[in-house]
Amino acid sequence: MTKLSTLCYIEKDGQYLMLHRTVKKNDVNKDKWIGVGGHFEQGESPEECLLREVKEETGYTLTSWKYRGLVTFVYGEDIVEYMSLYTADGFEGEPIECDEGQLEWVDKSKISQLELWEGDKIFFRLLDEGREFFSLKLVYNTSDVLEYAALDGIPMELFDELDSEGNKTGIVKERGVVHEEGALHATSHVWIVRKNGQDIDTDAGTVQRYDVLLQKRSENKDSNPGCYDISSAGHVEAGRGYLESAIRELEEELGIQALPEQLKEIGIRRCGFEGEFYGRPFKDNEISMLYLYEEAVDIEKLRLQESEVSEVIWMDYRECYEKIRENSFKHCIYTDEFDMLGKALGLI
Repeated sequence: MTKLSTLCYIEKDGQYLMLHRTVKKNDVNKDKWIGVGGHFEQGESPEECLLREVKEETGYTLTSWKYRGLVTFVYGEDIVEYMSLYTADGFEGEPIECDEGQLEWVDKSKISQLELWEGDKIFFRLLDEGREFFSLKLVYNTSDVLEYAALDGIPMELFDELDSEGNKTGIVKERGVVHEEGALHATSHVWIVRKNGQDIDTDAGTVQRYDVLLQKRSENKDSNPGCYDISSAGHVEAGRGYLESAIRELEEELGIQALPEQLKEIGIRRCGFEGEFYGRPFKDNEISMLYLYEEAVDIEKLRLQESEVSEVIWMDYRECYEKIRENSFKHCIYTDEFDMLGKALGLI
């Protein structure tokens, strides 16, 4: 079944007019908060549908509006809907009661606290970023779980939300939404090391010293651009596990084809921070599985993923340890994680 519809977010004074869909029993949007709009009538243009639906649901006559995006909404195996998305900042008339739910003006900053489709959170973010126009595809299963999203034809990253114990909640979120909300999610961190032929005296005796491979993050990264970081790290995609994600990231970022048995698990930890990048807030809240990779690596032969990594270097663990604590170089390495690495190598 293919449908055509419009959806409009009317705005004033930093608020959107939201419709809480509570009336219809067999409503795919039941209990969710959305904008106002509806399906095309025979022969209508998107704008004619927009003006009619807004008038019928709110009582307002729009005087200023803008076409912001085309949303392809796929639900289960039977429903495909092409939705023309609008925002409107001019209207006149007196409000009326809506027969599909309750209308309420909501501060834009509080929209994410409402019960929304996860895909709606994506286009709210795109609207907030000032995108002139976009094409967004959203695919859901019949349990309302987001299974796929693509922006302008390019697949978007989706992550499983985790609870405080590290268990999946059953909710899947898009990467940008995750870092906007600070939702807990999973990541895999791989530390590549090599013995450097030097010794160090410890309480346990004399042990080998190690170099660690550091990657320098691309200047285009959405967080901590240009900072030295873990050898290889990445998010765990929805439906995936820590180990397969670690192996995938090694190949994508560095061109290393690792075998599962070559990665040694050295611990799991929860970490996060809040910052601002490119004028927008960024919240990181993750549970990370740490791995050790000790196979021979020639950095001159690595194939770096340009969008993620600008360069890689070897640095003696002790030297790096001191630099991290003195904050004497630009990095985004967590001190306690580097301690975990040192303990796994027998250096601390």
